[in-house]
Amino acid sequence: MMRLAILLVLAMWTMASPASAHALLERALPPVGSEITGPPRQIVLTFTEGVEPLFSTIELHGAGGSVVPTSKQSPSGNNRQLAVDLPTLPGGEYTVIWHAASVDTHKTEGSYRFTIR
Repeated sequence: MMRLAILLVLAMWTMASPASAHALLERALPPVGSEITGPPRQIVLTFTEGVEPLFSTIELHGAGGSVVPTSKQSPSGNNRQLAVDLPTLPGGEYTVIWHAASVDTHKTEGSYRFTIR
């Protein structure tokens, strides 16, 4: 009887996992918290699941919170990635702010910093 109860709990937990999935930031270029020696050409964010580019955004802010103009998001051929091209950036600290809508409509957001030396 106890074994059956444990199996039922495990089965319910396993079935609930996909419904609670969210597109979380898995990897970033430039990397989160990094200090890089030259200006990056792009910001590329990779998520744990597919995202809808039309409902997702990447913003870059420079010192003092000023918005840095970027290109429109470009499809990368991988629905788990978002990318924007950057102008030539001077040295300093930058903040990337992202909003992602996963293909199953869950929304996540976050930010991170990197520094150009």
